[in-house]
Amino acid sequence: MKLISFLLVACALTAPVYGETAREVIALINAHVGSPAPADTVDTFKAGDPDQPVTGIAVTMMATYDVLEQAAKAGDNLIITHEPTFYNHRDTTATLTDQNDKVLADKQAFIRDHHLVVWRFHDGWHRHQPDGILTGMERALGWLPYQNASDNRLLTIPQTTLGDLASTIQSKLNIHVMRVVGDHAMSVTKVGFIPGAAGSARQIQMLEKPDVEALLIGETPEWETVEYVADAVSQGKKKALIIFGHIPSEQAGMEECATWLRTFLPNTPIHFAPAKEPFWTPATR
Repeated sequence: MKLISFLLVACALTAPVYGETAREVIALINAHVGSPAPADTVDTFKAGDPDQPVTGIAVTMMATYDVLEQAAKAGDNLIITHEPTFYNHRDTTATLTDQNDKVLADKQAFIRDHHLVVWRFHDGWHRHQPDGILTGMERALGWLPYQNASDNRLLTIPQTTLGDLASTIQSKLNIHVMRVVGDHAMSVTKVGFIPGAAGSARQIQMLEKPDVEALLIGETPEWETVEYVADAVSQGKKKALIIFGHIPSEQAGMEECATWLRTFLPNTPIHFAPAKEPFWTPATR
């Protein structure tokens, strides 16, 4: 009996799901994460009918209107997004709806008219061991060999300057707008990496570590972590901050997710749909 149960579970984890419903596909994904989601997880369906059969999957950093258009054109009706679809962490639309917001209404109409289903995969992909976002980003930068054995957010990279480090990151990730706090000529070997918007408390705690010279992040309130580093620089301390922008700081992690999904959904069309970096400067237009 135990052997039969084991075989049934194994089949469930490896069976092709092309044509199965979005709800069934997501259940399979959650089974592969390896640990249960917290009770207050944001990894829920955000739009569409979860019981609709899947015709293809678009994996993205953020389900922007442009990404939804990409998915519909490709025939992908299940969109797996890392970040919110409706402009706040929990995708709460009540405030916008009360104001009869046209941007929200048009996005919801596009989802409805093209029979799309949107599911967020944030907590689970970070909970995956190793963290899927961090792994994908460090792979894209060629930094996996430089990870600290006890904490893969810490890296010891070949010696470089802060200016050259920023330029290398910008080139490898094709970032249009990047901001840097610190001495351009400062020597750097010890790096901390916290993609996304982890919050100033976690960012400053990382900067407090004596062996973190430069912290790499997605975004932060400018009056908090930015000014902490600015004060440290004014005091002559060897600290620096590189701000990627939220999408560039996690985008490669969702490309990693698409690759991971293909390992157990081999017969389902899966496409990575990159979200556009929203910022530009006069020099990049």
